[in-house]
Amino acid sequence: MKHIRVRMAFLGLSVVLLAARVQAQDVMIVANKDIAVSQISSAELRDIFTGARSRFSDGSRAVPVVLKGGPTHEVFLNHYVKDNPNEFRIRWRKAIFTGQGSMPKEFNSEAELLQYVAATHGAIGYASRVDDTTAVKVLVIVK
Repeated sequence: MKHIRVRMAFLGLSVVLLAARVQAQDVMIVANKDIAVSQISSAELRDIFTGARSRFSDGSRAVPVVLKGGPTHEVFLNHYVKDNPNEFRIRWRKAIFTGQGSMPKEFNSEAELLQYVAATHGAIGYASRVDDTTAVKVLVIVK
């Protein structure tokens, strides 16, 4: 009986890890249509969302925006920023406290985030899917 529980626990963990990997591939990086770049490196993306960089590779201003929480937020942080939500918040609080930055604008839903990105020059964010590609630009991630 114990052997079956161990196998079931292992199977459950495998499913969770596989789902996280699939979800990571489903997170799309979106930006305002006015930005000149159409691709972004993983390192540049991380730097923008950690506050280490405030401009895109073409020199234009980058305005990172995030979701307040949820699976898409967690997958984005884990896969692209290499942080968990708590580490991410602590990093930004330190930046705010030391005067080196201000927390990215947060949204309750992907729809709100996408609407803001569409309306704000330089905005960059993420979503699990984008139905209207005429409103925002989906960036290609290059390693």
